[in-house]
Amino acid sequence: MGWDFSTEPEFEEKLEWMRGFVREELYPLETLDLTWEQFLGAIKPLQDKVKEAGLWAAHLTPELGGQGFGQVKLGLMHEILGACDFGPHVFGNQAPDSGNSELIALAGTEEQKERWLYPLLEGRIFSAFSMTEPGTGSDPRQFTARAVRDSDGWVIDGHKWFVSNASRSHFHVVVAVTDPDAHPYEGMSMFVVPTDTPGIELRELGTLNDPEGTWAVHNQAEVFYRGVRVPDDSLLGREGEAFVLAQKRLGPGRIHHAMRWLGVSRRAFDMLCERAVSVSLDGGPLAGKQTIQNWVAESAAEMEAARLMTLQAAWKIDRFGAREARVDIAMIKYFGARILHDIIDRAIQIHGSLGFSTDMPLEHMYRWARAARIYDGPDEVHRISVAKAILKRYKPVAIPTEHIPTRREAARCRFASLLDEATANL
Repeated sequence: MGWDFSTEPEFEEKLEWMRGFVREELYPLETLDLTWEQFLGAIKPLQDKVKEAGLWAAHLTPELGGQGFGQVKLGLMHEILGACDFGPHVFGNQAPDSGNSELIALAGTEEQKERWLYPLLEGRIFSAFSMTEPGTGSDPRQFTARAVRDSDGWVIDGHKWFVSNASRSHFHVVVAVTDPDAHPYEGMSMFVVPTDTPGIELRELGTLNDPEGTWAVHNQAEVFYRGVRVPDDSLLGREGEAFVLAQKRLGPGRIHHAMRWLGVSRRAFDMLCERAVSVSLDGGPLAGKQTIQNWVAESAAEMEAARLMTLQAAWKIDRFGAREARVDIAMIKYFGARILHDIIDRAIQIHGSLGFSTDMPLEHMYRWARAARIYDGPDEVHRISVAKAILKRYKPVAIPTEHIPTRREAARCRFASLLDEATANL
Protein backbone atom coordinates (compact mmCIF):
# COMPACT_ATOMS: atom_id res chain seq x y z
CA MET A 1 0.00 0.00 0.00
CA GLY A 2 1.43 3.36 -1.00
CA TRP A 3 0.96 6.53 0.98
CA ASP A 4 1.38 10.23 0.53
CA PHE A 5 1.52 12.70 3.41
CA SER A 6 2.77 15.69 1.49
CA THR A 7 1.05 19.06 1.96
CA GLU A 8 0.43 21.99 -0.33
CA PRO A 9 2.79 25.04 -0.40
CA GLU A 10 0.16 27.25 1.24
CA PHE A 11 0.17 25.05 4.32
CA GLU A 12 3.96 25.04 4.44
CA GLU A 13 3.76 28.83 4.65
CA LYS A 14 1.58 28.46 7.72
CA LEU A 15 4.09 26.06 9.27
CA GLU A 16 6.93 28.47 8.59
CA TRP A 17 4.97 31.26 10.27
CA MET A 18 4.43 28.97 13.26
CA ARG A 19 8.15 28.19 13.53
CA GLY A 20 9.05 31.85 13.75
CA PHE A 21 6.16 32.65 16.08
CA VAL A 22 7.03 29.87 18.56
CA ARG A 23 10.73 30.76 18.51
CA GLU A 24 10.31 34.52 18.83
CA GLU A 25 7.16 34.83 20.97
CA LEU A 26 6.99 31.68 23.12
CA TYR A 27 10.59 30.71 23.88
CA PRO A 28 11.19 33.95 25.84
CA LEU A 29 8.17 33.24 28.07
CA GLU A 30 9.74 29.96 29.18
CA THR A 31 12.39 31.83 31.14
CA LEU A 32 9.79 33.42 33.44
CA ASP A 33 8.37 31.87 36.59
CA LEU A 34 4.67 32.39 35.91
CA THR A 35 1.63 31.53 37.99
CA TRP A 36 -1.42 30.06 36.27
CA GLU A 37 -3.11 33.47 36.25
CA GLN A 38 -0.02 35.24 34.91
CA PHE A 39 0.36 32.57 32.26
CA LEU A 40 -3.19 33.05 31.03
CA GLY A 41 -2.73 36.81 30.91
CA ALA A 42 0.59 36.59 29.08
CA ILE A 43 -0.67 34.30 26.33
CA LYS A 44 -3.96 36.13 25.64
CA PRO A 45 -2.53 38.57 23.04
CA LEU A 46 -0.58 35.69 21.49
CA GLN A 47 -3.76 33.65 21.17
CA ASP A 48 -5.36 36.59 19.36
CA LYS A 49 -2.51 36.55 16.82
CA VAL A 50 -3.02 32.83 16.27
CA LYS A 51 -6.73 33.38 15.67
CA GLU A 52 -5.92 36.12 13.16
CA ALA A 53 -3.60 33.69 11.38
CA GLY A 54 -6.41 31.13 11.08
CA LEU A 55 -4.63 28.51 13.16
CA TRP A 56 -6.73 28.47 16.32
CA ALA A 57 -8.20 25.11 17.51
CA ALA A 58 -7.16 23.50 14.24
CA HIS A 59 -8.11 20.04 15.48
CA LEU A 60 -11.81 20.75 15.01
CA THR A 61 -14.06 21.11 11.99
CA PRO A 62 -14.76 24.54 10.47
CA GLU A 63 -18.33 24.38 11.80
CA LEU A 64 -16.90 24.42 15.32
CA GLY A 65 -14.37 27.17 14.66
CA GLY A 66 -11.47 24.91 13.70
CA GLN A 67 -9.73 24.33 10.40
CA GLY A 68 -10.54 20.68 9.68
CA PHE A 69 -6.91 20.04 8.79
CA GLY A 70 -6.80 16.28 9.37
CA GLN A 71 -4.21 14.32 11.34
CA VAL A 72 -1.25 14.73 8.98
CA LYS A 73 -1.43 18.51 9.06
CA LEU A 74 -2.18 18.52 12.78
CA GLY A 75 0.84 16.30 13.32
CA LEU A 76 3.11 18.70 11.45
CA MET A 77 1.73 21.57 13.52
CA HIS A 78 2.28 19.73 16.80
CA GLU A 79 5.86 18.97 15.83
CA ILE A 80 6.43 22.72 15.97
CA LEU A 81 4.27 23.37 19.03
CA GLY A 82 5.89 20.56 21.00
CA ALA A 83 9.20 22.41 21.17
CA CYS A 84 7.65 24.73 23.76
CA ASP A 85 5.39 23.82 26.68
CA PHE A 86 3.24 26.88 26.02
CA GLY A 87 2.64 26.11 22.34
CA PRO A 88 -0.57 24.03 22.54
CA HIS A 89 -2.25 26.53 24.90
CA VAL A 90 -1.43 29.45 22.65
CA PHE A 91 -2.88 27.60 19.64
CA GLY A 92 -5.99 26.34 21.43
CA ASN A 93 -5.29 22.62 21.18
CA GLN A 94 -3.86 21.74 24.59
CA ALA A 95 -4.61 18.51 26.41
CA PRO A 96 -6.96 17.61 27.95
CA ASP A 97 -9.18 20.37 26.52
CA SER A 98 -8.62 19.41 22.88
CA GLY A 99 -9.67 15.81 23.49
CA ASN A 100 -12.65 16.83 25.61
CA SER A 101 -13.82 19.28 22.96
CA GLU A 102 -13.69 16.50 20.38
CA LEU A 103 -15.70 14.25 22.70
CA ILE A 104 -18.45 16.81 23.23
CA ALA A 105 -18.47 17.70 19.54
CA LEU A 106 -18.86 14.01 18.75
CA ALA A 107 -21.32 12.88 21.41
CA GLY A 108 -22.69 15.96 23.18
CA THR A 109 -26.22 17.29 23.01
CA GLU A 110 -26.90 20.78 21.72
CA GLU A 111 -27.36 21.96 25.30
CA GLN A 112 -23.99 20.44 26.31
CA LYS A 113 -22.30 22.09 23.36
CA GLU A 114 -23.77 25.48 24.20
CA ARG A 115 -22.80 25.26 27.87
CA TRP A 116 -19.41 23.58 27.61
CA LEU A 117 -18.05 23.14 24.09
CA TYR A 118 -18.22 26.64 22.67
CA PRO A 119 -16.74 28.38 25.75
CA LEU A 120 -14.03 25.69 25.78
CA LEU A 121 -13.20 26.37 22.15
CA GLU A 122 -12.98 30.08 22.80
CA GLY A 123 -10.50 29.50 25.62
CA ARG A 124 -12.85 30.98 28.25
CA ILE A 125 -13.07 27.79 30.32
CA PHE A 126 -10.95 24.68 30.94
CA SER A 127 -11.66 21.01 31.51
CA ALA A 128 -10.30 17.77 32.96
CA PHE A 129 -10.56 14.16 31.82
CA SER A 130 -11.16 11.98 34.85
CA MET A 131 -10.62 8.35 33.90
CA THR A 132 -7.62 6.59 35.50
CA GLU A 133 -7.82 5.13 38.98
CA PRO A 134 -5.11 4.21 41.51
CA GLY A 135 -3.95 0.64 41.37
CA THR A 136 -5.61 -0.22 38.05
CA GLY A 137 -2.70 0.62 35.78
CA SER A 138 -4.03 1.07 32.27
CA ASP A 139 -6.79 -1.55 32.56
CA PRO A 140 -10.27 0.04 32.47
CA ARG A 141 -11.77 -3.34 33.30
CA GLN A 142 -10.69 -2.77 36.89
CA PHE A 143 -12.34 0.64 37.32
CA THR A 144 -14.48 0.88 40.43
CA ALA A 145 -15.97 4.40 40.17
CA ARG A 146 -19.75 3.98 39.98
CA ALA A 147 -22.61 6.09 38.71
CA VAL A 148 -26.03 4.94 39.91
CA ARG A 149 -29.38 6.26 38.74
CA ASP A 150 -31.67 7.90 41.25
CA SER A 151 -35.00 9.64 40.83
CA ASP A 152 -33.73 12.72 39.01
CA GLY A 153 -30.32 11.83 37.62
CA TRP A 154 -27.14 10.05 38.67
CA VAL A 155 -25.03 9.73 41.81
CA ILE A 156 -21.29 9.30 41.24
CA ASP A 157 -18.93 7.73 43.77
CA GLY A 158 -15.31 7.00 42.98
CA HIS A 159 -11.62 7.68 43.36
CA LYS A 160 -9.73 9.00 40.35
CA TRP A 161 -6.00 9.48 39.99
CA PHE A 162 -3.67 11.72 37.98
CA VAL A 163 -6.39 13.97 36.62
CA SER A 164 -4.72 16.74 34.62
CA ASN A 165 -5.71 20.30 35.58
CA ALA A 166 -8.56 19.09 37.79
CA SER A 167 -8.15 22.06 40.14
CA ARG A 168 -8.04 24.57 37.27
CA SER A 169 -10.96 23.20 35.30
CA HIS A 170 -14.59 24.28 35.06
CA PHE A 171 -15.84 20.76 34.44
CA HIS A 172 -14.66 17.14 34.50
CA VAL A 173 -15.47 14.44 31.98
CA VAL A 174 -15.84 11.50 34.36
CA VAL A 175 -15.73 7.82 33.36
CA ALA A 176 -17.76 5.60 35.69
CA VAL A 177 -19.24 2.10 35.71
CA THR A 178 -23.00 2.26 35.14
CA ASP A 179 -23.67 -1.45 34.54
CA PRO A 180 -21.35 -3.72 36.54
CA ASP A 181 -23.00 -6.83 35.04
CA ALA A 182 -22.19 -5.89 31.44
CA HIS A 183 -18.91 -6.56 29.66
CA PRO A 184 -16.39 -4.08 31.11
CA TYR A 185 -16.05 -2.34 27.74
CA GLU A 186 -19.84 -1.93 27.53
CA GLY A 187 -20.66 -1.11 31.12
CA MET A 188 -18.98 2.29 31.49
CA SER A 189 -20.40 5.72 30.74
CA MET A 190 -19.14 9.30 30.57
CA PHE A 191 -20.53 12.29 32.44
CA VAL A 192 -19.95 16.02 32.22
CA VAL A 193 -19.62 17.17 35.84
CA PRO A 194 -19.19 20.85 36.82
CA THR A 195 -16.16 21.21 39.11
CA ASP A 196 -18.16 23.12 41.73
CA THR A 197 -20.64 20.26 42.19
CA PRO A 198 -20.91 19.30 45.90
CA GLY A 199 -19.07 16.11 46.79
CA ILE A 200 -15.94 16.67 44.68
CA GLU A 201 -12.74 16.66 46.72
CA LEU A 202 -9.26 16.87 45.26
CA ARG A 203 -5.63 16.88 46.27
CA GLU A 204 -3.02 18.42 43.99
CA LEU A 205 -0.07 16.13 43.32
CA GLY A 206 3.60 16.88 43.04
CA THR A 207 5.28 15.05 40.16
CA LEU A 208 8.75 14.37 38.85
CA ASN A 209 8.56 17.35 36.51
CA ASP A 210 6.52 19.52 38.90
CA PRO A 211 7.37 18.67 42.53
CA GLU A 212 5.36 21.57 43.97
CA GLY A 213 2.34 21.08 41.73
CA THR A 214 2.45 24.71 40.62
CA TRP A 215 3.60 24.45 37.00
CA ALA A 216 1.81 27.06 34.91
CA VAL A 217 0.93 24.73 32.04
CA HIS A 218 -0.34 21.56 33.74
CA ASN A 219 -0.83 20.11 37.16
CA GLN A 220 -2.15 16.79 38.39
CA ALA A 221 -4.62 15.84 41.08
CA GLU A 222 -6.16 12.98 42.97
CA VAL A 223 -9.95 13.38 42.90
CA PHE A 224 -12.66 11.87 45.09
CA TYR A 225 -16.30 11.88 44.03
CA ARG A 226 -18.41 11.35 47.13
CA GLY A 227 -22.12 11.16 46.41
CA VAL A 228 -21.82 13.64 43.54
CA ARG A 229 -25.30 14.24 42.14
CA VAL A 230 -25.72 15.26 38.52
CA PRO A 231 -28.85 15.55 36.39
CA ASP A 232 -29.74 13.00 33.75
CA ASP A 233 -28.61 15.32 30.95
CA SER A 234 -25.04 15.12 32.28
CA LEU A 235 -24.59 11.80 30.46
CA LEU A 236 -22.20 12.29 27.52
CA GLY A 237 -23.24 10.12 24.60
CA ARG A 238 -25.17 6.94 25.24
CA GLU A 239 -25.09 4.87 28.40
CA GLY A 240 -22.32 2.25 28.17
CA GLU A 241 -20.48 4.12 25.41
CA ALA A 242 -17.49 5.39 27.43
CA PHE A 243 -14.92 2.90 26.15
CA VAL A 244 -15.78 3.53 22.49
CA LEU A 245 -15.66 7.29 22.99
CA ALA A 246 -12.37 7.08 24.89
CA GLN A 247 -10.74 5.19 22.03
CA LYS A 248 -11.87 7.82 19.55
CA ARG A 249 -10.39 10.46 21.82
CA LEU A 250 -7.08 8.77 22.60
CA GLY A 251 -6.07 7.49 19.14
CA PRO A 252 -5.56 10.83 17.36
CA GLY A 253 -4.24 12.31 20.60
CA ARG A 254 -1.29 9.93 20.49
CA ILE A 255 -0.37 11.30 17.06
CA HIS A 256 -0.16 14.76 18.60
CA HIS A 257 1.87 13.47 21.56
CA ALA A 258 4.37 11.70 19.32
CA MET A 259 4.83 14.72 17.07
CA ARG A 260 5.26 17.05 20.07
CA TRP A 261 7.93 14.68 21.34
CA LEU A 262 9.71 15.13 18.04
CA GLY A 263 9.59 18.88 18.54
CA VAL A 264 11.23 18.49 21.93
CA SER A 265 13.73 16.00 20.50
CA ARG A 266 14.71 18.37 17.71
CA ARG A 267 15.29 21.18 20.16
CA ALA A 268 17.47 18.97 22.38
CA PHE A 269 19.29 17.73 19.27
CA ASP A 270 20.06 21.31 18.23
CA MET A 271 21.52 21.95 21.69
CA LEU A 272 23.60 18.79 21.41
CA CYS A 273 25.02 19.79 18.03
CA GLU A 274 25.70 23.37 19.06
CA ARG A 275 27.60 22.15 22.09
CA ALA A 276 29.55 19.69 19.95
CA VAL A 277 30.96 22.41 17.71
CA SER A 278 31.46 24.93 20.54
CA VAL A 279 33.49 23.04 23.15
CA SER A 280 36.96 21.53 22.76
CA LEU A 281 38.59 18.60 24.50
CA ASP A 282 42.13 17.25 24.08
CA GLY A 283 42.98 19.87 21.50
CA GLY A 284 39.95 19.46 19.27
CA PRO A 285 36.20 20.13 19.21
CA LEU A 286 33.83 17.58 20.71
CA ALA A 287 32.34 17.30 17.22
CA GLY A 288 35.50 15.48 16.17
CA LYS A 289 35.11 12.71 18.74
CA GLN A 290 33.68 9.44 17.49
CA THR A 291 31.31 9.01 20.43
CA ILE A 292 29.74 12.42 19.78
CA GLN A 293 29.51 11.69 16.07
CA ASN A 294 27.71 8.45 16.89
CA TRP A 295 25.25 10.35 19.08
CA VAL A 296 24.55 12.83 16.32
CA ALA A 297 24.12 10.17 13.65
CA GLU A 298 21.94 7.90 15.81
CA SER A 299 19.77 10.78 16.99
CA ALA A 300 19.21 12.06 13.46
CA ALA A 301 18.21 8.61 12.20
CA GLU A 302 15.93 7.92 15.17
CA MET A 303 14.09 11.22 14.78
CA GLU A 304 13.59 10.63 11.08
CA ALA A 305 12.29 7.11 11.68
CA ALA A 306 9.88 8.26 14.40
CA ARG A 307 8.68 11.13 12.24
CA LEU A 308 7.93 8.92 9.25
CA MET A 309 6.20 6.31 11.43
CA THR A 310 4.02 8.96 13.04
CA LEU A 311 3.06 10.67 9.80
CA GLN A 312 2.18 7.32 8.28
CA ALA A 313 -0.09 6.60 11.26
CA ALA A 314 -1.67 10.05 10.83
CA TRP A 315 -2.17 9.38 7.12
CA LYS A 316 -3.90 6.08 7.89
CA ILE A 317 -6.29 7.81 10.30
CA ASP A 318 -7.12 10.44 7.69
CA ARG A 319 -7.61 7.81 4.99
CA PHE A 320 -9.17 4.86 6.81
CA GLY A 321 -10.03 5.96 10.36
CA ALA A 322 -8.39 5.40 13.74
CA ARG A 323 -9.48 1.77 13.97
CA GLU A 324 -7.37 0.79 10.97
CA ALA A 325 -4.34 2.56 12.45
CA ARG A 326 -4.39 0.95 15.90
CA VAL A 327 -1.12 -0.93 15.51
CA ASP A 328 0.64 2.10 14.04
CA ILE A 329 -0.63 4.33 16.86
CA ALA A 330 0.60 1.91 19.51
CA MET A 331 4.04 1.60 17.87
CA ILE A 332 4.67 5.34 17.71
CA LYS A 333 3.78 5.62 21.39
CA TYR A 334 6.54 3.37 22.71
CA PHE A 335 9.02 4.03 19.90
CA GLY A 336 8.74 7.81 20.14
CA ALA A 337 8.88 7.89 23.94
CA ARG A 338 12.21 6.05 23.98
CA ILE A 339 13.74 8.28 21.35
CA LEU A 340 12.60 11.38 23.20
CA HIS A 341 14.34 10.18 26.35
CA ASP A 342 17.55 9.07 24.64
CA ILE A 343 18.13 12.27 22.68
CA ILE A 344 17.57 14.50 25.70
CA ASP A 345 19.85 12.23 27.72
CA ARG A 346 22.66 12.61 25.15
CA ALA A 347 22.18 16.37 25.09
CA ILE A 348 22.50 16.53 28.88
CA GLN A 349 25.59 14.34 28.79
CA ILE A 350 27.45 16.52 26.30
CA HIS A 351 26.63 19.61 28.38
CA GLY A 352 27.88 17.97 31.57
CA SER A 353 27.04 19.86 34.74
CA LEU A 354 25.56 22.72 32.71
CA GLY A 355 23.00 20.36 31.22
CA PHE A 356 22.17 19.01 34.67
CA SER A 357 21.57 22.53 35.99
CA THR A 358 18.48 24.65 35.54
CA ASP A 359 20.52 27.11 33.47
CA MET A 360 19.56 24.95 30.47
CA PRO A 361 16.04 23.72 29.62
CA LEU A 362 17.30 20.16 29.25
CA GLU A 363 16.77 19.12 32.85
CA HIS A 364 13.10 20.14 32.66
CA MET A 365 12.70 18.37 29.33
CA TYR A 366 14.27 15.25 30.82
CA ARG A 367 11.92 15.14 33.80
CA TRP A 368 8.91 15.84 31.60
CA ALA A 369 9.97 13.18 29.08
CA ARG A 370 9.92 10.41 31.68
CA ALA A 371 6.16 10.64 31.84
CA ALA A 372 5.89 9.85 28.12
CA ARG A 373 6.46 6.16 28.84
CA ILE A 374 3.51 6.11 31.27
CA TYR A 375 0.63 8.34 30.25
CA ASP A 376 -1.88 7.25 27.59
CA GLY A 377 -0.98 3.70 28.53
CA PRO A 378 2.46 2.43 29.57
CA ASP A 379 4.84 1.37 26.83
CA GLU A 380 4.64 -2.27 27.92
CA VAL A 381 0.89 -2.42 27.25
CA HIS A 382 1.31 -0.93 23.78
CA ARG A 383 4.06 -3.42 22.98
CA ILE A 384 1.78 -6.28 24.00
CA SER A 385 -1.06 -5.00 21.81
CA VAL A 386 1.28 -4.61 18.83
CA ALA A 387 2.74 -8.08 19.30
CA LYS A 388 -0.70 -9.68 19.60
CA ALA A 389 -1.97 -7.93 16.48
CA ILE A 390 1.06 -8.98 14.47
CA LEU A 391 1.11 -12.58 15.70
CA LYS A 392 -2.56 -13.02 14.72
CA ARG A 393 -1.40 -12.87 11.10
CA TYR A 394 0.53 -16.14 11.49
CA LYS A 395 -0.63 -19.73 11.77
CA PRO A 396 1.17 -22.61 13.52
CA VAL A 397 2.86 -25.15 11.26
CA ALA A 398 4.39 -28.56 11.83
CA ILE A 399 7.33 -27.80 9.55
CA PRO A 400 8.74 -24.26 9.23
CA THR A 401 7.63 -22.55 6.04
CA GLU A 402 11.24 -21.72 5.19
CA HIS A 403 12.53 -25.28 5.90
CA ILE A 404 15.11 -25.76 3.13
CA PRO A 405 14.93 -29.57 2.66
CA THR A 406 11.15 -29.38 2.30
CA ARG A 407 11.35 -26.46 -0.08
CA ARG A 408 14.08 -28.19 -2.07
CA GLU A 409 11.91 -31.24 -2.71
CA ALA A 410 9.00 -29.03 -3.78
CA ALA A 411 11.29 -27.08 -6.09
CA ARG A 412 12.60 -30.27 -7.70
CA CYS A 413 9.06 -31.36 -8.48
CA ARG A 414 8.11 -27.94 -9.82
CA PHE A 415 11.15 -27.48 -12.04
CA ALA A 416 11.73 -31.17 -12.96
CA SER A 417 11.17 -30.71 -16.70
CA LEU A 418 13.45 -27.66 -16.84
CA LEU A 419 16.17 -29.49 -14.93
CA ASP A 420 15.87 -32.56 -17.21
CA GLU A 421 16.06 -30.37 -20.30
CA ALA A 422 19.10 -28.51 -18.96
CA THR A 423 20.81 -31.82 -18.17
CA ALA A 424 20.08 -33.19 -21.63
CA ASN A 425 21.64 -30.16 -23.26
CA LEU A 426 24.94 -30.51 -21.41
